[in-house]
Amino acid sequence: MLLKRNGYVLEQLYSPLVVQSGPAHEELKEIAKGCVTRHHSHHYLGFAATQWNLFQKESPPRVKPLLYVYRVLLTGIHLMRTGRIESNLITLNEDFGLPYIEELVSRKIHGAERSRLDTPEVEFHQTEYERLVSQLEGEAAVSTLPEEAACRDALNDLLVRVRLRA
Repeated sequence: MLLKRNGYVLEQLYSPLVVQSGPAHEELKEIAKGCVTRHHSHHYLGFAATQWNLFQKESPPRVKPLLYVYRVLLTGIHLMRTGRIESNLITLNEDFGLPYIEELVSRKIHGAERSRLDTPEVEFHQTEYERLVSQLEGEAAVSTLPEEAACRDALNDLLVRVRLRA
């Protein structure tokens, strides 16, 4: 799955929420760094488009799905820039400094679970969504990440060794 350019798999692997780990997990995290390519941008662009469509289908739209759209886009941009996965929106926004993220997070945390957005807000966020999609596309175009994963042999070796131990 790591070779299929799926950002979700990387997010799970590098999540700080780990129930159990060990040497094989740590080795896999090291090897997976060589699986990151500029083509992971396609995953985040597609994922963001899907989330945006889901957000727009709600009437009126809610804050929580909008935050997910921003999380996906900022994660993708960050990955294209750094080659590292960061999927915590608050942490990501420390670098991006988008002033509306903090307010949206506050509304989600302190407001009703189904906190809603009005029409002018939705129009603003549509513009921001389009801007960030364009930014992710631009970052992918200039990213220094490789075109192809360089970890196939190391992944295979780890898999064989883990299976032999089992």
